[in-house]
Amino acid sequence: MPSVELIAIGTELLLGQLVDTNTPYIAGKLAEAGVDVFATRAVGDNRERIAAAVRAALERADGVITTGGLGPTVDDITKEAVCDALGLEAELDEPSLRNIEAVFAKSGRHMRENNRKQAFLPRGAIALENTQGTAPGFIIESNGRFVASMPGVPREMKPMLADSLVPWLHKRFDLTQHIRTRTLHTIDIAESEVDHRIADLFASLENPKIAVLAHQFRCDVKIMAKASSEEEAIALIAPVEHELLRRLNGHVYGVDEQTLPGAILVLLQQTHRTIAVAESCTGGAIAAALTSVPGSSKSFIGGVVAYDNAVKTQLLGVGEETLAKFGAVSEETAVQMAVGIRERLGTSLGLASTGVAGPKGGTPEKPIGLVWLALAEHSGARAVRLNLAGDRHAIQDRATTAALGLAWKTLAAGEPIRGLAS
Repeated sequence: MPSVELIAIGTELLLGQLVDTNTPYIAGKLAEAGVDVFATRAVGDNRERIAAAVRAALERADGVITTGGLGPTVDDITKEAVCDALGLEAELDEPSLRNIEAVFAKSGRHMRENNRKQAFLPRGAIALENTQGTAPGFIIESNGRFVASMPGVPREMKPMLADSLVPWLHKRFDLTQHIRTRTLHTIDIAESEVDHRIADLFASLENPKIAVLAHQFRCDVKIMAKASSEEEAIALIAPVEHELLRRLNGHVYGVDEQTLPGAILVLLQQTHRTIAVAESCTGGAIAAALTSVPGSSKSFIGGVVAYDNAVKTQLLGVGEETLAKFGAVSEETAVQMAVGIRERLGTSLGLASTGVAGPKGGTPEKPIGLVWLALAEHSGARAVRLNLAGDRHAIQDRATTAALGLAWKTLAAGEPIRGLAS
């Protein structure tokens, strides 16, 4: 199995101005192809440091894959650094130049001389076509090892990786081993409880292996299998997945690409029900999550961001006496918000959030991080109190996930809500 190291290039990565999403994406696709990733790192836009990083990586691995630094500007110096590392010169690649010229001609834009720079590649390199932009990638072999460079823009990198680099790796290294993964997504169960339920499997399994990854109020269990074919890998995963589903029954909302909002909408559509949301502390994030799913309009009717108390009373029907007696952040207000949005928009379910997200506004009785959620249907309403840690963004994010979890758990249970609003 070949090994590679990944280098993300760009000073903005080191300054925290940009989050590197390319490296984990590439690592995942390489794992699926049967390529080991030995290490990853980020390097700023410095020619000497990039060259040194490439040379060092080639001493440890069969190849290096870089992203970033292939643009037309003066700080795009990846090609020059790779040439330095391998002792090569850059030369004009005519097909790449014609591709760049065609992109500008099609868009009606004037091509400047610095765009011509992008068509210069290390001598002897294989050009990787960029179907989404102007900067070609390249692969260059040296002393039995290789360097592959791709653009840093994800929408340009991803098709280049799938259409050009991964097929080249398969052919170059005669890759026959397949690595298949299956990820089970859980909600409303702590990482420690997941670990308790599957600890014996974690300790005893070698192929497939399992891993637990915690998120905000969610926990993923990943199953990874290696085999000589994709079908064999899937067959290895199947019994483990079945056993995990049994042990985590009632908490697995989806697998692989399924999202929590997507799982909610599937259940709503299967039962011919609809939902609306009334949000205070989450500021529209619950609605945004639900509407991020294609086809959500079949089940998501709408929502109200009721930040001011006047909006709660006028649009949602929250009683002024309720606000005066219990306050905006209370079980009673959350329930009336959920009931109000359901009745006003005529939906099957109403989901509401109200809380203190901070960084100011907390009191000893109602500290920062206190959040009330409520879910209402015709038979009643259910309320949940949360005490969340973190900054404002983290509290809002966790409250959003918890609200979606409340909706999914209720729908998955398939039983009417009894209580509060009966």
